[in-house]
Amino acid sequence: MLRLHRLSLHSLLPSLHLLRLFLLVLLTGVWSSLRPLSKPSMATPNYFFVHFAGAVVATVGNEGFCSVPASVSASSSRSLYGKVTNPTLSPIHLQDLPGFTRSVYKRDHAVITPESQVFSPLPDWVDTLGAYLISPAMGAQFTMYLAKMQEDSTSGSPPKDVERFIFILEGSILLSNNSGTIHKLPVDSYAYIPANVEHSFKCKISATLVIFERRLYVRIEDQYPEQIISSTDKQPLLETPGEVFELRKLLPTSAPYDFNIHIMDFQPGEYLNVKEVHYNQHGLLLLEGQGIYRLGDSWYPVQAGDTIWMAPFVPQWYAALGKTRSRYLLYKDVNRNPL
Repeated sequence: MLRLHRLSLHSLLPSLHLLRLFLLVLLTGVWSSLRPLSKPSMATPNYFFVHFAGAVVATVGNEGFCSVPASVSASSSRSLYGKVTNPTLSPIHLQDLPGFTRSVYKRDHAVITPESQVFSPLPDWVDTLGAYLISPAMGAQFTMYLAKMQEDSTSGSPPKDVERFIFILEGSILLSNNSGTIHKLPVDSYAYIPANVEHSFKCKISATLVIFERRLYVRIEDQYPEQIISSTDKQPLLETPGEVFELRKLLPTSAPYDFNIHIMDFQPGEYLNVKEVHYNQHGLLLLEGQGIYRLGDSWYPVQAGDTIWMAPFVPQWYAALGKTRSRYLLYKDVNRNPL
């Protein structure tokens, strides 16, 4: 009889485990429904962790950590570079991870991600907020920053002997120079303004720009750069021997220009064949897609909206992942002897 009783208890164990699982999930669900939201206007993800038969079972509510609200997805689809200002892994999805950031700063490189960008009023600009992403304070020879222009905003001028490159990420602006000519620059348009050339740009509604500025490295006698106003689609694809990515150069390659801006496109699965190590500095903004970037001995997952600074001679390599192309905007100093 004792033996039969033990067998009966043993046969009931699976049912007891199932009952335990049901009660734990039920109690966790009740606790989650009573827990106050951290922000009334945002739904907080529901996570259930249950120990069952030596394993951990996890379920996630409707709004998981990497899910994208419909409003973000819709706005991203309306703008070519919408994910730069509304990235997939944006600050709204990191609200339950206090102190978390993917940003990294090291001696020879940095990765600056959207959740750690700090915006403040730009000096000499009107109704414009800016976030400096790269500057000489980290060892760079140039500055790179985002400018968010509001309704009826106006740009300031760069310091003396500083050349400027602007690229439109969102909205449109009106660019005017000392000749009185006005140019309308929509998304994917850009302008290069030589040092000490008077100019200004205005925004009627709103716009987001990425701006590169640097002091003239070495002026070449009797050679002067000219103002350039164009758009990415007007630039031809260039040969890239030994590589598979598509390359466009937004500025002339002639001697008067001491830096260039490249647009580089990778299809999913494509990567750099050369593991680059060179004297040129880089400032990079990922405009579309996602991938893996090697910098020195570190490997970083990156996505649209991320900024990268690369010092001279840091080993660098990129591979595109995901289901859509990767496109990035790349600053590169050129045409000058490093001595």
